[in-house]
Amino acid sequence: MREENLQLLSRHTGVQVVMRGLELWLSGQPKAVERCSQVVRSLKPLWKEGKTIAQADILTAFHALDTGQTDEYQDLQKSVLAHTRRGEPIRAKTFRQRQYIKAIQTHDITFCVGPAGTGKTFLAAVLAVKALLSDECDRLILTRPAVEAGEKLGFLPGDLQQKVNPFLRPLYDALYEFIDPEKIPDLMERGKIEVAPLAYMRGRTLSNAFVIVDEAQNTTPAQLKMVLTRLGFRSRMVVTGDITQTDLGPAQDSGLVVAQKILKSVEGIAFCHLTSSDVVRHPLVQRIVAAYEQFER
Repeated sequence: MREENLQLLSRHTGVQVVMRGLELWLSGQPKAVERCSQVVRSLKPLWKEGKTIAQADILTAFHALDTGQTDEYQDLQKSVLAHTRRGEPIRAKTFRQRQYIKAIQTHDITFCVGPAGTGKTFLAAVLAVKALLSDECDRLILTRPAVEAGEKLGFLPGDLQQKVNPFLRPLYDALYEFIDPEKIPDLMERGKIEVAPLAYMRGRTLSNAFVIVDEAQNTTPAQLKMVLTRLGFRSRMVVTGDITQTDLGPAQDSGLVVAQKILKSVEGIAFCHLTSSDVVRHPLVQRIVAAYEQFER
């Protein structure tokens, strides 16, 4: 178990946690030691197989213990969503991530709002690639608005494709986890995978497709309405974004914020909200997100 994980266990229980070889030594108040050992035991399916334990795993284990959901947490650990090209299992690491996955599987349109590092785009891409490879859909469409930190495309060098590629890179990165990069150009040529700016969606009907709209906080209300109404038969759409990181002008409303108000009661649409406790990146990212949330409150 990594040093930062030992520190996290210690902070949450007040127990001194020391790793000596393959043995974990706990010292402190009996009740605190028992609580800490229960969390460590609940993580056994992970550490026994030598899998990397993220801080989100530990925090979810604490939450499960404190709320009497230890059985549900065991199910969470066993539920593998897919495997990467390297054979690594992909699964929900938190209860809210599992709710997000279930929402995508049971709704035609799913919104997911949350901070960076919570797996919004990645988990949607996992389900999208899985659907494509199992012929549940004919094509995978990944799109996002070409707005970033106040810059306009006209100020970037190169032709249109070179201009938009930096904005679409995170979506390519998610694809590379599951599909051999050498096969992606062929899939794109055949129209099986399309990665394009949001503006390219206008006037189209997206039928028998799995559509991911990323960085939706940077859409205008009109843009998001446009792409939502492109949904065709036998299609599924996932809209993700972080409303705390909007790069639109100060006088411009975010389409994602407006859509939550307008569509919250529409049948067939799911809204999922992830928080800093769902961050599965570097542990420092979680602390940064939490610090910003506290400052903004």
